[in-house]
Amino acid sequence: MADGVRKDEEFSGTREVEERHRINEANLDAWMKEHVEGYQGPLTVLQFKGGQSNPTYKLQTPGRAYVMRRKPFGKLLPSAHAVDREFRVIAALGKQNFPVAKAYALCTDDAVIGSAFYIMSMEEGRVFWDPTLPSQEPDARRKIFTSKIETLAKLHLFNPEAIGLGDFGKPGNYFARQVDRWTKQYRASETQHIEEFEKLAEWLPKTVPEQQRVSIVHGDYRLDNMIFHATEPRVQAVLDWELSTLGDPMADFTYLLMQWTMPGLAGADLKALNIPSQDEAAEIYCKVTGIPVPDLNWYFSYNLFRLAGITQGIAGRVRDGTAANAKALESAKRTVPLSQAAWEYAQKAGAV
Repeated sequence: MADGVRKDEEFSGTREVEERHRINEANLDAWMKEHVEGYQGPLTVLQFKGGQSNPTYKLQTPGRAYVMRRKPFGKLLPSAHAVDREFRVIAALGKQNFPVAKAYALCTDDAVIGSAFYIMSMEEGRVFWDPTLPSQEPDARRKIFTSKIETLAKLHLFNPEAIGLGDFGKPGNYFARQVDRWTKQYRASETQHIEEFEKLAEWLPKTVPEQQRVSIVHGDYRLDNMIFHATEPRVQAVLDWELSTLGDPMADFTYLLMQWTMPGLAGADLKALNIPSQDEAAEIYCKVTGIPVPDLNWYFSYNLFRLAGITQGIAGRVRDGTAANAKALESAKRTVPLSQAAWEYAQKAGAV
């Protein structure tokens, strides 16, 4: 239990801004005075400990705190770190009373701090890094998981067209596009030959399931990408919309279910902890959306393949010196085991 609590503390909270992530604070202060409603300095800038993708800052003023997400400095892959898309989806969902931070303002002018960024509200609450929730009572654990799953189901029920996000993704089969995207990301960052990845890159595009529905897809929906209410077991804000787009809700749903097979929940005594099983999690989601549970093997193979593409991208950033976190090195080492696990699921789904 202590380990889980320590892990929560290790990743949450702030620190001094790292030298390589320093920004021109006077420029930022002047820009916020002009663009952020109700903003009043003086401004103190800190950096959050968690997160290794888009550097994230806490902007403290005497009246309130804000959060700033910005693109990393340095060489980036074309579609990576699109903070303008993050801002757009948060702004649209906030208007629908979906739990997200308040979107204040977006800056696409690199001259202000050296890269594009946006400002959102600082949501006070709790972030849980350990999915077994060691700090919580059994009753709260079940309610936290139920809130997390129902919140995803609600996201998938929005009609993107009706909330101004009709053009937030490309037409056509989402999984086909994603397999292509992560294969390209992997190739652009390739540091080694991984046989299983090569086999998957050939097999997945040929076996893509037919898409039944189009919804807003978060792309990285997991426990530590959300803030829970300070005292109640409910989601207050879903964070990290960097990979969001329009697509097949099965992508988020099966990524959610995969978390029961990953370190943390895999092997945990779910009954004793009072955490829903994988089947119960699927039931909670399907009750809200009315979508039946598909055969999961293809989707699990795809999800692990995609994670291998992401971790290979991190490996490329480590090589190029633009990774934003010491934990990036750890992530980069996961590409081979992820590719191997993805191929095992592919074989269960009929790959030879």
